[in-house]
Amino acid sequence: MPVKFPRRRAMFVTLALSAVLAACGHMPGQSPKNTITVISSGGFASSVEALAPQFEKQSGYHVEIVHGSSMGGAPDSIPARLDRQEPADMVILARKSLDQLVNKGQVVKGSQVDLVRSLIGISVQKGAPKPDISSAEAVKRALLAAPSIAYSASASGTYYEKEMIKKLGIEAQVKAKSKRIVSERVGAVVARGDASLGLQQVSELLPIKGADYVGPLPPALQKATVFSAGVTTHARNQQGANDLIKFLTSPAAVQTIRQNGLEPAFPAQ
Repeated sequence: MPVKFPRRRAMFVTLALSAVLAACGHMPGQSPKNTITVISSGGFASSVEALAPQFEKQSGYHVEIVHGSSMGGAPDSIPARLDRQEPADMVILARKSLDQLVNKGQVVKGSQVDLVRSLIGISVQKGAPKPDISSAEAVKRALLAAPSIAYSASASGTYYEKEMIKKLGIEAQVKAKSKRIVSERVGAVVARGDASLGLQQVSELLPIKGADYVGPLPPALQKATVFSAGVTTHARNQQGANDLIKFLTSPAAVQTIRQNGLEPAFPAQ
């Protein structure tokens, strides 16, 4: 029997807030010219949230951060938000998806800047035994033994669903007990006990309380995703967006990026 996972209502709250922001164009008390609206995928969310206050202090800008997945058909995904023309000065998402937005005319061509490389990891519920994932064969055993598996609706999940389990030769055995998680972090599903094992970008697994991070996938199965930033074609504050991108690729950002389970994709002098 396929594993059932309860739906959350957070997505609808997020969409309601997005509608309000779209109607207002900016947050109360903030001038659009002083506000930088960023839509960030989960892979870089913790880093940009941690770095924004430092940037605000030195620049005088206010950074408004909205969340969405890099891909997929969820209403709160970044492509869906841009299709609705939600306010956004810049976006941060998987490079492949960013380039697709450039081709659609929603992101300025040539504005793309690579920020970080992100690896895929595994988490279990806090206190649960941590499986051996030191090799491809060990991961195969862990997936076969897991009663239920949660994976992301974004880049890492697409890789799991379309490539990894096929490469391991276990698609038929694990597909029915695997659930693609939309509009929620995989670690949160694992923390609730609604999945015994979860796969997602390491940077998205680490902040989740109630889940224990096991480690990254071994090199034989690993697939790094580059997360990049770009300026939207309907940006109200293009200069502010460019200034923020410059800060996110500066030496001042490196320590925070690494603390959040990522590696800079830019020269870290």
